[in-house]
Amino acid sequence: MYMEKTIKELHEDLVSGKVTSEELIKEALEKSHKLQEKCNAFVTILDDAKPLEVTDNLLSGIPYGVKDNYSTKGILSTGSSNTLKDYVPFFDATAITNLKKANAVAVNKTVMDEFGMGGTGTTGHTGIVRNPWDKTRMCAGSSAGSACAVAAGVYPYATGSDTGDSIRKPAAYCGIVGYKPTYGMISRYGLFAFASSLDHCGVLSRTVEDAAIVVDNMKGIDKYDMTTWDSSNINLYKDLNSDVKGKKLCYIKEICDIENYPNASDELKEHLRNFKEKLELCKELGMEVEAVSVDKTLLNALPSVYVVISCAEATSNMSNLTGFIFGPRGEGNSYIDQMKDHRTKGFSPLIKRRFVIGSYVLQAQNKDRYFYNAQRVRRLLVDEWKKLYETYDAVIMPVGSGPAKHLDGSKDILDENTAALEEHLQIGNFGGFPSITIPDGFIDNLPVALNITGNCYNDQTVLNIAYALESKMNYKNQIAKEVK
Repeated sequence: MYMEKTIKELHEDLVSGKVTSEELIKEALEKSHKLQEKCNAFVTILDDAKPLEVTDNLLSGIPYGVKDNYSTKGILSTGSSNTLKDYVPFFDATAITNLKKANAVAVNKTVMDEFGMGGTGTTGHTGIVRNPWDKTRMCAGSSAGSACAVAAGVYPYATGSDTGDSIRKPAAYCGIVGYKPTYGMISRYGLFAFASSLDHCGVLSRTVEDAAIVVDNMKGIDKYDMTTWDSSNINLYKDLNSDVKGKKLCYIKEICDIENYPNASDELKEHLRNFKEKLELCKELGMEVEAVSVDKTLLNALPSVYVVISCAEATSNMSNLTGFIFGPRGEGNSYIDQMKDHRTKGFSPLIKRRFVIGSYVLQAQNKDRYFYNAQRVRRLLVDEWKKLYETYDAVIMPVGSGPAKHLDGSKDILDENTAALEEHLQIGNFGGFPSITIPDGFIDNLPVALNITGNCYNDQTVLNIAYALESKMNYKNQIAKEVK
């Protein structure tokens, strides 16, 4: 089972001749087909993937997965939507070009929530993605297929995108690492745009070290993306260090203290108890940890702000999906009728709802009340976090309210007080902050996780804290073992 190894281990095996790139690809493809039957993680499996030369680059010759909203030249790229069900791009996303330069081998395109809009992994046009730990539960989204495949040991990493928590929450639900670097570190050119001010490219892997290796290869300034910046002096893998003595962490007590949840489920109680234990582990590593307070009204506004801004930007970004430029042509006697037919038949109900919201909040009579107000509250939240970074190196928080939710929702006890707990990862997108999720325990044999978010451009600090914590826990490079 080579694909269950880390990137460095695989590279050593390739260099020594213990295994060939061809053999790794064969194993990854076999595993892809088996996982597809069980969990429906892929839109496309590239059975004709060819081995590439093994070089000094750690990624060379090693298979990986591509989320289906990354443009891949000559390979079906649907964004998991019927509106692009037959779309084959003529160019690669810059991040994919960079991985090609490293001689990394793409072996499949992974299922996602349609165009990244959704946190469940259930809205893709090819169907529901099931959690490899428990098929009755979701992987979260939108990078559901990528998380599922990496957790199942198909390959050591896959690309993802993160607009609200779309890398980090699926990583948490699947017991792996999810890393979203600072906004603009990785070019978004060739990534299907959802909400441009929130979209980040990133990676899902099974170790912090692997995440650092992959992002080192994906990142870089790009003339096709004006939001990229020069990170050539940042070497995440080379400078990875577990000496975090003296680092200062904080957590938000309004979100992390159990007394804020009068109707807490047993899962939530255990999740927060487990998180507090990990804070003690941080102290053992020589870090300072303090509780801080943030206005609860501001925290509770999080989900609404995200919905308004993301839907408004999505409505604008996806106005080009008309059926004329690409996608199946709609039927009708006029171009308006054809466009209406294409969009009515092509989009799922969830996407249509989001477009309705986006169009409504952008109407002239509503713009100030909804869209501009949401932008103002976004600024307040980002300023609040920026203030924390004047004192602290990072904010450490639990991810969600426990393990993966059930697909039918019937057994999940939802508490209205948990909105900020479920959605706080969105602040990393509001501010463009580097943010990483790592597994930190199990509840009912299902993985749970914590998140570390730092100030912009402080990716190394965030990774080093995660790396140090990972080294003290037993969840590094874990492979999903189905419990149901």
